[in-house]
Amino acid sequence: MTAPYILAFGDSLTAGYGLRAHESFPARLEALLRERRPGAAVQNAGVSGDTSASGRARLPRVLSRLPRRPDLAILELGANDILQGVAPERLRDNLDWLLGEFARCGIPVLLAGTELPPFLGPYAARYNAVFAGLAARHRVAFDPHFLDGVAGVPGLTLADRLHPNARAIDTVARRILPLVERELDREATKAA
Repeated sequence: MTAPYILAFGDSLTAGYGLRAHESFPARLEALLRERRPGAAVQNAGVSGDTSASGRARLPRVLSRLPRRPDLAILELGANDILQGVAPERLRDNLDWLLGEFARCGIPVLLAGTELPPFLGPYAARYNAVFAGLAARHRVAFDPHFLDGVAGVPGLTLADRLHPNARAIDTVARRILPLVERELDREATKAA
């Protein structure tokens, strides 16, 4: 059985903004996976500042340069769209295209959402619905809030109070690990 190969495609939260390479989300997830799946690899395809539109523009180039078809892609985009006030409809269109392109290439996806707090009312509801709706429509695995349990928590962010520090990223990687393993196992069962 081939060691799993995962593509982590996203923005600064994936890239590891402000962190050393071994502290990034892909590096931490890879280290955790290797404890149970020797040889597992997680490719860091995160770009700080990426929006869903810029991710859409670069995905074909990224896919064309991979050494092999990933067993799973973790798609983590949308936070910068929200921060920049990109219309939810535009975010939905871009993520829909990205999910469709992964499907066209036969790459299963774990969609990592950005969940806004309910006190933001209808504004939050419109953005939150984008991620859940697309996960259901494309029938992909879904993590509603990539930074669940660490977003905005004192002591878990960098000096900018926005980006997670190494301790927070380790928490995120440990929390998402069971979802990743479940999807890898599901895909392995389909292939058998």
